[in-house]
Amino acid sequence: MERKTSFAEAVRKHIGITITGLIVLAGIVAWSEYRYYELKKVVAVKQTDFTNQIASFTASSTEMQNVLATLMSKIDTLNNESIALTGVVQNEKSKNEVIQEQVGKVASTIGSLDKLSKTDPELLQKYSKVFFLNEHYTPPNLATVSSDFSLNKETKYQVHANIANNLDNMLKTAKSQGMNLLVASAYRSYGTQGSLKANYKVTYGAGTANKFSAEQGYSEHQLGTTLDFTTPKIGGVLTGFDTTPEFTWLVNNAHTYGFVMSYPKGNAYYIYEPWHWRYVGVDLASRLKREGKNFYDLDQRVIDEYLLLVF
Repeated sequence: MERKTSFAEAVRKHIGITITGLIVLAGIVAWSEYRYYELKKVVAVKQTDFTNQIASFTASSTEMQNVLATLMSKIDTLNNESIALTGVVQNEKSKNEVIQEQVGKVASTIGSLDKLSKTDPELLQKYSKVFFLNEHYTPPNLATVSSDFSLNKETKYQVHANIANNLDNMLKTAKSQGMNLLVASAYRSYGTQGSLKANYKVTYGAGTANKFSAEQGYSEHQLGTTLDFTTPKIGGVLTGFDTTPEFTWLVNNAHTYGFVMSYPKGNAYYIYEPWHWRYVGVDLASRLKREGKNFYDLDQRVIDEYLLLVF
């Protein structure tokens, strides 16, 4: 009887535990359902928020796209304006370049006119029985030829100061190449030329003297840019100078220093004077040499174009 009681108690105990477990399980299930619905609510809220955020982002993205489109439109407008402005600037630059070129030409012209106004117009005139130098004409400055190249060491031969360097360089270069050029005559004043011509007339007669000597006022020597050359062997006679190597050297090289022979064979003014050389500037002398022409062959208007280049 006692054993049956124990079994019943055990059954009751087991049932109690089972019921308790079921209650607990029911509670867990109920709690789980409760949490599920709570979580579902939270998820629903989160989902709503996320949906709202997506909508907001979409709206913002659309707005940004609109803003970006507006900016791109403005950029395109600015680019077009920039291109147009570049064209305007380029046009203005071209205009400025033209203006600068014109200003440069004007400045150059003014400079040339200024130089021309200060350059002696007599320097390139044809004087042989054509143009006249009055008794008051004298070169503005005279330089003395080195005695090393003077026929008479005691005579003071003078030339226009602006040709002194070219003359000195020519004589030194000729000397370095074995030539012995000497100056036999250089600048002569109006009075000196008059006295010289008078003596020639007495010695040779007026007709003969007029063939080789200019009247005062018509001599190239009065310019100070003309010289008579000789050699130690020939001296002051001058005749036969064209048979010397010094003459040949002058024919081949004098133009590079600006000198030309005034009265070659066949000229219409005076007898052939191979010793008589005149400075006309390197540019004109080189042109005459290149074209095989003589100074008096050119029209005066052509010669005058070289006045700016004479020094």
